[in-house]
Amino acid sequence: MRLLHFNDLPQGGFAGLKERQLVIDPKINRGRVHPTAASGIGNFVYLADANFMPKGETGMHPHREVDVISVMVDGRISHAGSLEHGRQLDAGSVQVQRAGGEGFSHNEINPDNEENNMIQLWVLPQQQGEKAGYKIYQPQAGQRTRIYGGSGGQTDTFASDTLIDIARPLAGEQLEYKGKVMAYIVQGSASFNGQRVKPRTLVRSDGLTIKAQSDSKIILIYVR
Repeated sequence: MRLLHFNDLPQGGFAGLKERQLVIDPKINRGRVHPTAASGIGNFVYLADANFMPKGETGMHPHREVDVISVMVDGRISHAGSLEHGRQLDAGSVQVQRAGGEGFSHNEINPDNEENNMIQLWVLPQQQGEKAGYKIYQPQAGQRTRIYGGSGGQTDTFASDTLIDIARPLAGEQLEYKGKVMAYIVQGSASFNGQRVKPRTLVRSDGLTIKAQSDSKIILIYVR
């Protein structure tokens, strides 16, 4: 089991936000292994944990042939762009935008006078040339919610062999996964394979047993 913590990484950022990048895969880094960030798994290639400054924003910018997942942790975001313009994301919301061959442009804006916290993940599409699309999810406490990936025969999520779940175990609950998996503990307190892991830690393991010591939020990424 390998661990990478938010505070172990260099501070970066752009426009109206500061962030630390925990995953930068060689697939999007010109084939090179990044000196501080971890590589991804499957088509999962990027994870950044960001704090928007008061009234901060990313600025309008485009994406093409990448699926962009935004997990709202604290505060809120006003979403602007070519998909679902005007949508607001509150703490706990998850926004998934598929760029496909059409592409999309977006600007994520902190409307408040205090910092917020949002995690962004990128997944390369399994098949290029798809239509752009937008989905939003509200994972609930005590549940594990699929927010990305699955077969092409369903419409609950964007299809991919790379799967992403948001788990919100209550104190005392246990999660098991057999096989290669990456996990990011967002909030709460939990042990991973018997080792206490603090929030904002990326875990990579071949098999995981997670036991929540308190109500927690964990992002799980794996390949079916």
